[in-house]
Amino acid sequence: MQESPFYEHVIQRGIEQGIEQGIEQGARQMSIENTLATLEARFPGADVSTIRHRLEAIADIDQLRTVNLNASLAASFDDFQEALKT
Repeated sequence: MQESPFYEHVIQRGIEQGIEQGIEQGARQMSIENTLATLEARFPGADVSTIRHRLEAIADIDQLRTVNLNASLAASFDDFQEALKT
């Protein structure tokens, strides 16, 4: 059975959207993991796992990049947590 060009286009577009979503989810997850790793390295006594759920609640990748940068610049883990609340 031969599929119509429109059907093939719809299927291809669905595949492309799925790939884009997968890439975005991977980038989000990598940013979260990098942020946690940075915090663990900078503040070894802090229990950084307590903020994982807050990081995972951030949907915007640009906001996660900013949070990651803040993890590198924060004077303390408490300061980072305060900045994360805003």
